[in-house]
Amino acid sequence: MPTALTTESSQPDRVSKHADGRFGYIPVQTRSARFKSTNVSDFDTVTGREAVWKYIPVAKFTDLLSGDLNGSPYEFDVTSAADITVEWVERTDPRIGGAGAPEERASANAWTGFEKALAITVSGEEAKEITLSRSLLGSSARGAHTIIEAKPFSQATIILQNSGDARLTENVEIILGDSANLTVVTVQEWDDEAVHLSNHFASVGRDARLKHVVVSLGGRIVRVSPSVCLAGTAADTELLGLYFADSGQHLEQQVYVNHDAPKSRSRVNYKGALQGKGAHTVWIGDVLIGNKAAGTDSYEQNRNLVLTEGTRADSVPNLEIETGDIVGAGHASATGRFDDEQLFYLQSRGITDEEARRLVVRGFLTEIVQKIGSPDLEARLLLAIEAELLTTDGK
Repeated sequence: MPTALTTESSQPDRVSKHADGRFGYIPVQTRSARFKSTNVSDFDTVTGREAVWKYIPVAKFTDLLSGDLNGSPYEFDVTSAADITVEWVERTDPRIGGAGAPEERASANAWTGFEKALAITVSGEEAKEITLSRSLLGSSARGAHTIIEAKPFSQATIILQNSGDARLTENVEIILGDSANLTVVTVQEWDDEAVHLSNHFASVGRDARLKHVVVSLGGRIVRVSPSVCLAGTAADTELLGLYFADSGQHLEQQVYVNHDAPKSRSRVNYKGALQGKGAHTVWIGDVLIGNKAAGTDSYEQNRNLVLTEGTRADSVPNLEIETGDIVGAGHASATGRFDDEQLFYLQSRGITDEEARRLVVRGFLTEIVQKIGSPDLEARLLLAIEAELLTTDGK
């Protein structure tokens, strides 16, 4: 097992002595300064009061935070396409650690515990698509690691399809060479009691473009946290998210975009709907425009549609700018109920109240689906949204 990588020498908050002799905690002042390590023992025990954990019920997955994990290779199904290889590789593979490192304990536990990484390698300039499906992970605590590498000038769409039962913490590294064009879609349609904690780390090279899509529909607790570093000049990323929480579900996304090179561009657009008692969604969006990122163009937004009483949507956009030489930067967040004018318009044309509400929600979420770029997957997700809308009690 290789030596763990630690990129900072201390925990996120540090103790400092004030002038009056008292001690106090000084919080991290910028997103990029968070503590990182691939060794789980470098992280303190999670209490649920930490900023990264304060929205999620940590007591329901303590086995993923500090327990022993099954890190062995698992069964999967994958479609085939020219110029895409899928294979298990050893922990010594030089690509491991090339896109990022854990910033929290569950991610570090997965990194410490995996035996082999699943490597998806894309080459060739022709567009192609594969779907990798996992449905037999089982109910024991598991850790996993995936590498997706797009060689320079390559093009592909990679769909990661998740279903069945699971108690999984994992890391996914996405590495784009110069001028690569890659779409990565992760679809969570887990069984009702599944728990899934996933951290995606992406590094985007010069003139490369990454479209990253998170679709979360099933599972008891699901958190997918994409972290994208625009490392090359004119790197571009579009981060899209779609989620629909029912009664008792917790669906969370913590998004981070780091503009670390000139003339980079990012667009973040996440949309979610909630129905049923105890449905809870969380979206946290961090964007950092570094001091080397002159000419940056960035915008992030989150929209939530509340369909019933008893739900909760937390939405927290954050923007840090370290240079004044930018094209534009902004962020927006909104959570609300149905638009009464839209409902009135539809009902005035003979559409029933129930059908009018379904049409409004369908139109609200379809914007994200139609941007995925995979016709078969888009059609299937629209059917899944219809099924959610027919469950009006959220059960």
